[in-house]
Amino acid sequence: MSGRLETWRLQAYNTAKQSENKMHDDTVAKRYGFSGGLVPGVDVMAYMMHMPVVKWGRDFLERGLIDARFIKPVYDGETAEVTAEDNNGVLAIEVKSRGDLCATGSASLPAAAPSFLIADYREVPAVAERKPVNASSYEMGKWLGTTPRRWAGEAASEYLADIRETDPIFAREGLGHPGLIQRVMNRVLVDNAILGPWIHVGSKMQLLSAAKAGDEITARAKVTGNYDKKGHRFVELDALVVANGTTPLAHCWHLAITQPREQAAA
Repeated sequence: MSGRLETWRLQAYNTAKQSENKMHDDTVAKRYGFSGGLVPGVDVMAYMMHMPVVKWGRDFLERGLIDARFIKPVYDGETAEVTAEDNNGVLAIEVKSRGDLCATGSASLPAAAPSFLIADYREVPAVAERKPVNASSYEMGKWLGTTPRRWAGEAASEYLADIRETDPIFAREGLGHPGLIQRVMNRVLVDNAILGPWIHVGSKMQLLSAAKAGDEITARAKVTGNYDKKGHRFVELDALVVANGTTPLAHCWHLAITQPREQAAA
């Protein structure tokens, strides 16, 4: 069945004002040509996930596929409008704010979740001592791990409030929101180097099982891209995100600008 889902409007919230990533700080972001601190891309992607969850419910959380590209920033306190057009089982999703197209993506529901072997993804710890980002931080083919993270109880409730999620399925069924998996993907970068301001550009995520609130989540990531484009340094990751060391939650591709070019002073 095709058609447009009901538009979801929310007041965007910059969850990362106090983050080490100063791209979320108003003053620093302006040096890179933005008008203020950016709402994290992983949270904008979480806004987008509302639509397939409304459409497919728990089935999406167990085997859904979603991708997102971030085009323009969403700013703190601004209204974000999320739309989704269903075309033969594929949702075309857009996020608009301040009249700008800020993010695009798609979501679908495969007949079954693909199979991934945990053993194919090497488990390594995050670096013992982070050092300022350099050419060897994310070398091609390098395996990277994350410090384990869990969102239980109050932390899980706060996260749902922060991303403005109103669907009752998460609290009702004790499930973790898949946006948390994206936060862990960001930690692959942050846990392994001291970054300056950086930007999440896009992601693709194949969910493999529904996360449960309180799961201990880690990523096993391999660097599959590291290149310079228009003065920006890009890094691509291919990762399996795992719950409690045993259950694959998602297969993820993650693209970020780890060393953006500053705007020339006017």
